[in-house]
Amino acid sequence: MASAITMSIGGVSYVALNPAQLQSRAQVVADQATCRTVDTAIVGYLMNNGTAPTSIRQLKDYVRGDISKYRIVGGVAAGPGCSQT
Repeated sequence: MASAITMSIGGVSYVALNPAQLQSRAQVVADQATCRTVDTAIVGYLMNNGTAPTSIRQLKDYVRGDISKYRIVGGVAAGPGCSQT
């Protein structure tokens, strides 16, 4: 138990001393959240209009912020943070 606590504290200290790694991880999480937001906007657009959007520009009323790095491929969001399955 003591070693687990020591490792945890050591890990936190390492991240605190490595801000580039912390920033990189934060960017990954933000990209994933934005991808989910775009997917949600696609569903909202479909529900309101009866047809799926074909362009990210059609989602401007559904999302706050810049989603210009994203596109719609096969009815789902594609871009930073989106799984490429």
